[in-house]
Amino acid sequence: MTRDYSRFFPNLSTNTGSEPRSVLDTLGWQPFFAQQISSEEIEGTPPVRVTKVHRSGLHVQGAEGEFVLPPRSDATVGDWIMYNEALPNSSRVLARKSLYQRRAPGTDRQMQLIAANIDTAFIVTSCNQDFNVARLERYIALALEAEVIPVILLTKSDLSDDPESYVQSAEAISDRVAVVVLDARGAEPEVKLAPWCKPKQTLAFLGSSGVGKSTLVNTLAGTDVTTQGIREDDSKGRHTTTHRQLHLLKNGCTVLDTPGMRELQITGATSGVSELFEDLTELSNQCKFSDCKHESEPGCRVLAAVARGEVDASRLQRWTKLVAEDRFHSASLQERKSKDKSLGKLVRAEQKRKRNRK
Repeated sequence: MTRDYSRFFPNLSTNTGSEPRSVLDTLGWQPFFAQQISSEEIEGTPPVRVTKVHRSGLHVQGAEGEFVLPPRSDATVGDWIMYNEALPNSSRVLARKSLYQRRAPGTDRQMQLIAANIDTAFIVTSCNQDFNVARLERYIALALEAEVIPVILLTKSDLSDDPESYVQSAEAISDRVAVVVLDARGAEPEVKLAPWCKPKQTLAFLGSSGVGKSTLVNTLAGTDVTTQGIREDDSKGRHTTTHRQLHLLKNGCTVLDTPGMRELQITGATSGVSELFEDLTELSNQCKFSDCKHESEPGCRVLAAVARGEVDASRLQRWTKLVAEDRFHSASLQERKSKDKSLGKLVRAEQKRKRNRK
């Protein structure tokens, strides 16, 4: 039976994709991008979309075909760029409809762009050892922050003795997030993901390595990315996607496959975390003390809800951890920006001093 998911997105398109589509339409061109440019600009610098990012450059595609632009740090997969053939480095990146980003692994406190202009983020996990509520909450918080529709996909239910327990745990995360159980192979993905796979829509498959992201892309796009069986020791597949890449579907939908992420640190996702834990956020605003940490303070409405059994204690712990992590990393990022700004002033002052000496 096909479930009705319309309550999860009020602006669900009813477009069947039967009308003629241009190359730009197939790539996901939408009015949001068209309103940023003039007719003269589109003729002189036609729009192209970034389909892959490598160290050697940006792989882009447009009405004139596919080619490679010089590498640049301010663009990522899914971006739209107004291509200037005469001066490629001056090609303009259009304002984004959405941006999925995370704090980059390591200690340099940089932000890593994951994907731009995504409409729906399919957060893929398996009905096995990979399933982790805290990790799913992180993906969802980042999606909500980016104003992207999050959907949890549960794969490999046929290999589980109790798949319903995984479904219940996933549905308990948020009543705003649809949960879809499917077999990544065969006809199920095309049928069950049809509400989101609409013309001009861009979808992204996110999740750990080996949960079936590339298999889903294969099924939907008809590509032949090689995947292998499941390792018994950790329930993971042995195929690993090494880069993010956009694939064009025959119905005019664009789908992004991504490598598995070992680290998913929260930064600059305050509103996303608040939206995901909306009930706890509202309770915390009613606490007696504005700086309540919800540990042992008197008048804490959150702890009172836990005591009454209305809030699960483990969920409270995950929420406070995400809030603290987001604040810490956001502060660290701002500190780095301030230091970089100060360093830049010192460098410019030194350069000016040397010029004056000459």
